[in-house]
Amino acid sequence: MAEIFHDDETARFFQLVHLFQRSALLQMGQLPDTEGNVHYNMAEAKEAIDLLRMLQNKTKGNLQDIETSLLNGVVSELQLQFMKAPAIHRKRQQEQNQSDAIRDTFANPQKGPVEDLTGSQDEEE
Repeated sequence: MAEIFHDDETARFFQLVHLFQRSALLQMGQLPDTEGNVHYNMAEAKEAIDLLRMLQNKTKGNLQDIETSLLNGVVSELQLQFMKAPAIHRKRQQEQNQSDAIRDTFANPQKGPVEDLTGSQDEEE
C-alpha cells in the first residue's frame, strides 16, 4: 500500500481513516475484536462513519485526487455496510439460536425433540 501514498503525511492520514473504518466495521459486527468476540452497536458505528464524513467535508479541496478517491470509497462502502448490518445481524442471531438449540439437544437428549416411531401397522398401510 506504500506505493499508493506519496509521502508520510498521506500515509498517516489513511491510518486515521483506517482506524475509523475498522471501528465502524467492528461495531457493525463485520469484524471480530482481538478476543474473537463480535459486537453490534449501530450508534457507535454511525459515530465512526459521521467522523469520516466530517473529515471528508473538512478536507475537501485539500487532498490529492487519490486521497479523495480512497476516502470517498471508504465512506461509501461503510454507508452501504451500515444499511446491510441489521439484516446480517438478525441472520447471525437466528443461526446462533439454531446452533444453541442443537448443542442443547446433544447435551441434554432427554429434553430434546422426540419423533414418535412407534406408529401402528395400520397407519403404514
